[in-house]
Amino acid sequence: MKSLRIHYLQHVAFEDLGCIGQWALEKGHTLSSTKFYSDFILPNHSSYDWLIILGGPMGVYEQEKYNWLPAEKDFIKQAIGQYKTVIGICLGSQLIASALGANVYPNEEKEIGWFPIKLSNNINNPLFTDEEIFTVFHWHGDTFDLPINATQLASSEVCVNQAFGYQDNVIGLQFHLEVTENSLQQMITFEVSELTKGKYIQTEQRILNEMTFIDENNQKMFQLLDYLETKHYVGI
Repeated sequence: MKSLRIHYLQHVAFEDLGCIGQWALEKGHTLSSTKFYSDFILPNHSSYDWLIILGGPMGVYEQEKYNWLPAEKDFIKQAIGQYKTVIGICLGSQLIASALGANVYPNEEKEIGWFPIKLSNNINNPLFTDEEIFTVFHWHGDTFDLPINATQLASSEVCVNQAFGYQDNVIGLQFHLEVTENSLQQMITFEVSELTKGKYIQTEQRILNEMTFIDENNQKMFQLLDYLETKHYVGI
């Protein structure tokens, strides 16, 4: 079986692939990256099979502050148009939504910590397991309208669009199934100022105390990646 060429877009050093890197290594797939926090060149679309768009503290609308955002959104739009498998995580899901023409904006409440999501009642929902409700790790303040022709896959009490699918090759996740103990600690270290009082913002200690959810989250990430991998090979 031919290995996949996976390219990922990284916005800050402290939000990385997490367990996705482990999955790719064990499967024998190759990884390449564009890191917007250093000198970068976006690759030719013919050089990769999958595109993974990681998280970050910036908003998709902060183009004056992050002048690479228009080029990134255009790149994502082209990748979707060329029928690449595209996975967006947190900011990545917001960038996909924006690239597809949907509005992205600050939510009424930030959601930071371990909170449950509920899967949508959709028979084609590729997300994870037979469980209807399960706990995942969140770190987001923005939300988005569902893109035209996209399918809502999950929601939470404070965020209507937690996950969506577009066509059958694009998945956007507002939450962080990829998080590991190390990447979680990195996020806390660099974004601790976000841990203010809020109904849906947990304390640093509570977040760390509930790291027992990490293994379950990683297994769900692997499940989703396996699903997309199978679809890729069937579609070749």
